[in-house]
Amino acid sequence: MASVLVVEDDQFVRSALIRHLTDAAHTVRSVGTALEALREVAHHRFDVVVLDLGLPDLDGSEALKMLRGITDVPVIIATARDDETEIVRLLNAGADDYLTKPFSVEHLSARMAAVLRRSRANGGGVPASSVLRVGGLTVDPLRRQAELDGARLDLTRREFDLLAFLARRPGVVVPRRELLAQVWQQSYGDDQTIDVHLSWLRRKLGETAARPRYLHTLRGVGVKLEPPAADVPAARPPGTEPAR
Repeated sequence: MASVLVVEDDQFVRSALIRHLTDAAHTVRSVGTALEALREVAHHRFDVVVLDLGLPDLDGSEALKMLRGITDVPVIIATARDDETEIVRLLNAGADDYLTKPFSVEHLSARMAAVLRRSRANGGGVPASSVLRVGGLTVDPLRRQAELDGARLDLTRREFDLLAFLARRPGVVVPRRELLAQVWQQSYGDDQTIDVHLSWLRRKLGETAARPRYLHTLRGVGVKLEPPAADVPAARPPGTEPAR
């Protein structure tokens, strides 16, 4: 089950959420302010945060922005606000889902399960515990850690998901539409979203689009991850054998 942080100042709603989530075998911590939420996230590891917007110290949208500065934990917004512009703005600001009050606990559970599935998605049929290696790049989906030549990479959640998905298919050109569907869980979207994340990922891999090492873009086709040429063993001429 999941470790959940409930950020809700309404004691009645908060108690109901805690009771339901605990009954569902989740581990639950709860706070009533944005600053307490930031403190909790800084000191504890959570699988998902349920965040109310109408908090007494900071508006939840500001809390979301601050949370995204220190963690990539999935965040479900739970609020009475139902303005579509506000919903779109919050989703673009890093929220993973949005629930409008009043909602049933069953509805929340279903949304949580979907968010957790996306967060923990393995893709490609490769077990989550399998450590992926592409040249000097190591990706551990279970621990959600990546290293390049032994040095830890500081990746956002989306950057890690993108890298892990490509690492499961080294040398394979993955169409952008497939990346949107599998990494962003969207059937359609703006290619700029992919380009921005690829640019950030390249920077952390120490490369550029003009001088790629691991990430290669085939214009109009897709993206592939493969080891640098120096990491690929040279082909042995036909008829030769290694020295013994």
